[in-house]
Amino acid sequence: MNSDELGQTLNKTFTGAIDAIWQRKALNRRLNMQLEHYWMAKRGNSGNPLVRSGAKYFSQNDEDGIIIEILRRIGLEEGVALELGVGNGLENNSLILLMLGWRVLWIGNDELSFTLPDKCSNLRFSKKWITKENCIEMLSASLASIDAQGANLISIDLDGNDIYILEALLEAGHRPEVYVVEYNGKFPPPVRWRIKYDSSYSWGASDYQGASLQESIDVMRSAGYVLVCCNVTGANAFFVKSDRLNRFSDVPTDIQELFFPADYNWFYQRGHWTSPKTIERFLKISE
Repeated sequence: MNSDELGQTLNKTFTGAIDAIWQRKALNRRLNMQLEHYWMAKRGNSGNPLVRSGAKYFSQNDEDGIIIEILRRIGLEEGVALELGVGNGLENNSLILLMLGWRVLWIGNDELSFTLPDKCSNLRFSKKWITKENCIEMLSASLASIDAQGANLISIDLDGNDIYILEALLEAGHRPEVYVVEYNGKFPPPVRWRIKYDSSYSWGASDYQGASLQESIDVMRSAGYVLVCCNVTGANAFFVKSDRLNRFSDVPTDIQELFFPADYNWFYQRGHWTSPKTIERFLKISE
């Protein structure tokens, strides 16, 4: 093969690779559009107005929109959000609140994908493995780091011992306005089921994970909370204090109407991928 033939071969190879990448991106975009239409149809068919408010910005699914609407109804424009289990920090339930001016506390075992300044005043992160034995101490330390007495919203997404952590927080008197709790959507109400507690449990991608929605409802009801929404992928349940129910008179009360079964092997991207630099732009530095 002479130099001209080699050049032509390399050029075809390079062009082919570029075309393949472009076609894959185009295919992914079409899949994202189809999936978003699928979710829109599910939301539109729901009798729950909170579900119809669902939207994805920085949450994994439609949790952002639901959280924003719940907070609007109870009149909370700013506050403190605590999230247990935040992944790499680029996709979770409290990023949107950080951007809306809330102070946010994160506890999780993953490394963040961006640099968090030591003197950051609106976001604190504790990299620790969370158990029911240490969660209260860690939560108290996180709140103390920003001189906060408590959180206004707590989100628990640990893919495992969530129900046990929830019980520990409630027993210790942590009563935010809103709880967002992950549930195992494979078990419809009134099925009561939870994994056996294991402080070292790590999810293996099977259905042996977390607890059923009914388990969470039972625990939350005894603490004075009421279920007002489940998101369309059957992953997260949203609870508010029972004395706030007058703000949710249009929300169904039948658990079967509120429940969404597991439909979370679908993920789509809205806009471009989240850059760590995007998150860093919202961080505030103490003087």
